[in-house]
Amino acid sequence: MTKTLFAEFTAREGTEDEVARLLREYAEKVREEEGNLAFDAYTKASSPRAFWIFEVYRDEDAFQAHLKQPYGAPFNAALAPLIEEDASVLTFLDPLT
Repeated sequence: MTKTLFAEFTAREGTEDEVARLLREYAEKVREEEGNLAFDAYTKASSPRAFWIFEVYRDEDAFQAHLKQPYGAPFNAALAPLIEEDASVLTFLDPLT
C-alpha cells in the first residue's frame, strides 16, 4: 500500500522566498528517489506564507528510505529557523477506495 502524507508549515514574515527556494531544491532531490511517486509543493493562494506539501511513496519501505536520505536533515535544519512551527506538521492519509 502506498504511503501518503500532507506536510504543512508557515514561513515567518519575510522568509517566503527563501523557504520556496529551499523547497524547490529539496523537491528535485525527493522526486528522484526510486520509491517517490509524488512530491508536490504549494502555497495557499490567499496566504503565500502557508506552504503545503503532498507526498506519496510506493510503500512504507520507500518512505523509510526517504527519511534516511542524506539531504533530509540539512533541509530541515535550514528550514527550522524560517518557519513559525517547530517543524513541519505531518498528516498521514489513508485512501477511501
